[in-house]
Amino acid sequence: MISMSKLTPEFWMARALTLARRGLYTTDPNPRVGCVLVKNRRLVGEGFHARAGEPHAEIHALNDAGGAAKGATAYVTLEPCAHQGRTGPCAQALIDAGVKRVVAAMQDPNPQVGGRGFAMLREAGVEVECGLLEAEARALNPGFISRMSRTRPYVRLKMATSLDGRTAMRSGESQWITGPAARTEVQRLRARSSAVISGVESIILDNSRLTVRAEQLHLDAAEAIAGRQPLRVVVDSRLRLPLAAACLREPGRTLVATCSQDGERRRRLEDAGAEILTLPPGYDGRVDLEALLTHLAKEESANEVLLETGATLAGAMLDAGLVDEIQLFMAPTLLGGEARPLFVLPGMERMAQQRALEIEDIRAVGRDWRIIARPLANST
Repeated sequence: MISMSKLTPEFWMARALTLARRGLYTTDPNPRVGCVLVKNRRLVGEGFHARAGEPHAEIHALNDAGGAAKGATAYVTLEPCAHQGRTGPCAQALIDAGVKRVVAAMQDPNPQVGGRGFAMLREAGVEVECGLLEAEARALNPGFISRMSRTRPYVRLKMATSLDGRTAMRSGESQWITGPAARTEVQRLRARSSAVISGVESIILDNSRLTVRAEQLHLDAAEAIAGRQPLRVVVDSRLRLPLAAACLREPGRTLVATCSQDGERRRRLEDAGAEILTLPPGYDGRVDLEALLTHLAKEESANEVLLETGATLAGAMLDAGLVDEIQLFMAPTLLGGEARPLFVLPGMERMAQQRALEIEDIRAVGRDWRIIARPLANST
């Protein structure tokens, strides 16, 4: 039994965050949100948002509480919405149920709607507090926050490397550097992502499917999770994607981003199952990567993007300042000096040009190691 002295506001918000994490793989493009209702220091209702179009966390918690919601305090990980979408405004539902106090971890990051839910609650006489365990709540929804505040997805770069910093043999052979446990983690990264981006060279070398495989997730409801395949995006400036590429035959969509004007090649790829997105070329004559990310945010409602690619595209994304997080899976093996490097970062000749990273976590994953790092904004 939990001591009454431990039933603090932090305890209840932590419970709401735990509930929100249940939607880690299913809420896209919506944020992951949890809610608990507490009355007289007792839990009377709880819920979390599971899927877009279905009731939000507050509605599930109110339904769970029934009449006990009157006079309760709601602990919710994100500001209750005040607008009518596919579901009704949660702020109004809390008011109608007689909730007397709302404690939110963070304000809605959408600058056009953030604060409106709080205002509605306060106008109805509901006490409102915001900021409890905000850092934990923000960490749960980096992509939604990025899309709302920066109009681009949160980009997570995944790389697999040997101990000597190599990603493939000189021939391009790369399967497999890391072990099964690391590959399971990669599957989970795909499953939580709105889109997976790869370069055409990687597809040509590996014939990657870029799909979520239920049998590799090792999660409850794995089949249901794999039923929502992330959008597959192939950066292919010259439309070189093979018509027989495996990614074109898998369930879900494959979007080919190009700056090529080759109409015949475009038609043949579309006939093979691809969707073609023509973007203006960047300064190097290749696909404008920032324009691609903006498109994914605005037109595809992409929150989190997983970048799984080779050294050239990975280096280009880093060079453009478009990578938010690096997940590096390092295997206890050596591939030698002729093997392919992690990143191609041209023009780096002096130590003053090095790109500094901040390491956030290092831990063992099976026989391999996973390093999570973030590029520092002013590292050059």
